Amino acid sequence: MKSHDAIINPIMGKKPPQLGTRCVMVANPPDFDYLHRLLKTGNNQSRRLLMSRLNYGYGNSSMGLIGPFLGAPYAVILLESLIAWGITEIIFLGWCGAVSDDVRIGDVVIPDKAFIDDGTSNNYVSSQCSGSLPSASLSASIKSALTGNNVKFHEGPVWSTDAIYRETKEKVICFQKKNALAVEMEAAALFSVGSFRKIDVGCILIVSDELSSLKWKPGFKNPVFKERCHQVCEILRNFFNDD
Repeated sequence: MKSHDAIINPIMGKKPPQLGTRCVMVANPPDFDYLHRLLKTGNNQSRRLLMSRLNYGYGNSSMGLIGPFLGAPYAVILLESLIAWGITEIIFLGWCGAVSDDVRIGDVVIPDKAFIDDGTSNNYVSSQCSGSLPSASLSASIKSALTGNNVKFHEGPVWSTDAIYRETKEKVICFQKKNALAVEMEAAALFSVGSFRKIDVGCILIVSDELSSLKWKPGFKNPVFKERCHQVCEILRNFFNDD
């Protein structure tokens, strides 16, 4: 697939933000707001990017923070803009639904592959490709940070879909047979763009609900889930300090 055959391409623009090379993309508003509060200094800057907020200039860190967002197409539009502005390393923080019986609300999942069931990924990878991969080196850094903070995690494939209301019993069973740990909406597309644009993309997912029994069990108000979200955000704060 050619990288120069698109009619419309991301551009830096006349007044690009002064970013470094690393950014955290946070899908959900509570996590985005909490991480921003942890990082906030009097010098940080903020600008709107479509319907999301890009924050940067946290103290001496050159890392940026962007969110919230939902779904593969919108996530990729944001990512393409960030790449045009010089970002070469992305950590994606999102929520997911458990597909495996071994995964529970409040658990952490580190994808080593994302099965493609969205409409965006195949525009960046071969149509024969069934899944996309994260950056091995960035995933290793994420896992090391979690382990260093005594946070257990599951590692394995996830299922990426655009259609949350078409997570049918048949599909759940299908992806259980493929050993998928969880289902979410953005990872495959972000990994695909990372590979296409030759940047590093890693991912942390927190389990917000369960589908493994073929009945929906929401856990968005579960104290364990909320506590885990805060814990992961506090770990991500250290990535800014290490920048």
